[in-house]
Amino acid sequence: MRTHKKLLITLLASASGLLVAPSLFAAPVVLELDYEIPVQQNQVAFVPFAGDSVLSPIILNDLSRTELNVTSKKLPQQPRSSSELAGTLPVWQSMGIPYLVVGSTRTNRGKIVTDYEVIDVKSGLVIEGKQSLTADNNKESMRYAGHVIADKVYELITGTPGDFSGRIAYIEEIGRGKDKVSRLKVMDADGENARTITEVTGSIFSPAWSPDANRIAYAVQREKSYPVIYVQSVSGGSASVLTPFPGSNLSPSFSPDGSRILFSSSFEGSSNIYEMSASGGTPRRIINWPSSEVQPNYAPDGQSFVFVSDKAGFNKPQIYRYEFGSGRTTKVSNSGYATSPQFSNDGSQIAFLSGRSAAIMNSSGAVTANLGNTGIDEAPSFSPNGKRVVYASTQNGKGVLTIKSLNGGESFGKSGQGILRSPVWSASPK
Repeated sequence: MRTHKKLLITLLASASGLLVAPSLFAAPVVLELDYEIPVQQNQVAFVPFAGDSVLSPIILNDLSRTELNVTSKKLPQQPRSSSELAGTLPVWQSMGIPYLVVGSTRTNRGKIVTDYEVIDVKSGLVIEGKQSLTADNNKESMRYAGHVIADKVYELITGTPGDFSGRIAYIEEIGRGKDKVSRLKVMDADGENARTITEVTGSIFSPAWSPDANRIAYAVQREKSYPVIYVQSVSGGSASVLTPFPGSNLSPSFSPDGSRILFSSSFEGSSNIYEMSASGGTPRRIINWPSSEVQPNYAPDGQSFVFVSDKAGFNKPQIYRYEFGSGRTTKVSNSGYATSPQFSNDGSQIAFLSGRSAAIMNSSGAVTANLGNTGIDEAPSFSPNGKRVVYASTQNGKGVLTIKSLNGGESFGKSGQGILRSPVWSASPK
């Protein structure tokens, strides 16, 4: 739909800028312009930043995968700041787009400084004033800066921090049997910039991020060996063995302060839940049931954790919650088969595997979303703000990681060379 508007622009000559006779200032000059404006359904107009060719595509791509309808096309002008909107704000208001993002980049002592503004078009006001971000002038830093700016723009518009600067760890498997090679990889939240953290001949299971997103705990099973949990820095270096115990050591989960780790182990018989220092030491058994307990996951407040037990019967796993303070255990899930619980960062939701379907329930156990059978028996992982999830699936014989919005944004996938498993979203680094 298009509307025709008439815009009256008053041109006042400036005595300091024009050497003309005083009589010419007796009346303003009024121009009547007839222009055609497309009325759009978009919520955000994004003007590529002046002087930039790196950040803008990243920011636009990030925002376009949310519930916000973002456009950078058919804009009436290319302002670099709110001051350049003087006199043309009515044009933007007539487009029917509530928010406008403008900015520019400059160099300062070898670094790239980005100044940007999010403008409430109706009022013409800049939300929380001009924002600035300084980044090193290299590909890695600039890519990260683009995600950080997208985070902030999303927050200024919605009130919720964005989830673009977090990263996703996942496992890529090539080959089978004794020839299987597993790689622990990390990529940006847009599916780009993937790199290998470690590679083993054998299997890698259940990666888990530390709260500061600097470390990953994971289990490795080599041929004719028990699974062992390692902790490794994402920036590189060798991995440290956390559980040198004779048993199946799996499913590490960092406490919210990063000082402790929950995991399951069978080194004392059947699988049970243990807690120990994240730097190693003697583990403490938490659950003392005669059944098997696995897959612990700390609640965000650190006061409890969820886990899976088969105490209800063979092939009837259920999700339970254990409270550290009281030692009380309560059943959480209501479905007939529930495993692989993963909390959202605010604790209000739990992603899990319901039978063969990836699903989400609230903290009371009511299912709020069903993502269907993915072909891989794994639960989704929440993004930092809980608005999106990532999960693994198989499509046409290939492993695919799918990032899905839970509130109407665009979903997209990333395929790999082999089978892709166990994606888990980190918190956004502070």
